[in-house]
Amino acid sequence: MSQSNPQLQQQIIEAFNFRHATKLFDAERKISDDDFNTILEAARLSPSSFGFEPWQLLVVQSPEKRELFRDFSWGASGAFHGTQGQLGSASHFLIFLAHTEQLQRHNSAYQQQFMREVKQLPEEVVEFMNQAFQKFQEHDFHLNSRREITDWSSKQAYLAAGNVMTVAALLGIDSCPIEGFEIDKAVGVLEQHFGVDPTLYQPAMMLALGYRANEPAFAKTRRNQAQMVQYF
Repeated sequence: MSQSNPQLQQQIIEAFNFRHATKLFDAERKISDDDFNTILEAARLSPSSFGFEPWQLLVVQSPEKRELFRDFSWGASGAFHGTQGQLGSASHFLIFLAHTEQLQRHNSAYQQQFMREVKQLPEEVVEFMNQAFQKFQEHDFHLNSRREITDWSSKQAYLAAGNVMTVAALLGIDSCPIEGFEIDKAVGVLEQHFGVDPTLYQPAMMLALGYRANEPAFAKTRRNQAQMVQYF
C-alpha cells in the first residue's frame, strides 16, 4: 500500500473548499502569464474519450468581444446582482466549443488526420481504433444524431473544464463555470464575430477566471459522503 501524504491531502481539500462560483471578480487583478499557461496546460493534458480531444477553447480577452455576449448571457452579465458580472470583471474569459458530428462521427476525415498526426498511431492501430469507435458510437452509447454526438463532445469539454477550475483553485485563482446563456444567440455571435463554423463547433460552456471581489456570501454546502457514495 502506498504511503499517504497528509499535507497534500489537506492542500487538495482546501483548494476545493476555496473554489466557489465567483459572480464578480476584482477587475484590477490579472492572472499572470505563467499561471494562465499552467491552467491551459491542465486543459490540454486532460483526458477524453478515446483520446480524441473533441473540443476547442476560445480565450476572449477583448472587452468589446465580451460585450457581444452580454444581452443573452444572463449567467455572466451580472444583471441579477446589479454588477458588471463575470463578462466585465474576469481576468480571463473562456468559451469551450464542442465538436459536432462532422468532426467526430466515426471514420471522419478529421479523426483520421488526428490519429495519424497528433496521436502518431501506426496504420494497424488506426484501423483498430476506427472499428472500436464505430462500435462504441453506434452500438454501445447510441451516439447517432448530431445532437447526441455534440453532447458527447461537450462531456469531454467538461472534463477539461473541471481540471481548469481545480488547477486554478490550487493556484489561488477563482473561477465560475457558466451555462447561463442562450445557445442559439451565442452560436450566431461566434459565427459572425469569431469566425466559428457552427457546422463544426457548438458552444458547450463558458468559464470565467480571476480573483474574487468579495468573499462568498454563503458557506459551501454539499451532501455528505454517506448520502453520495455507496460501497458494494
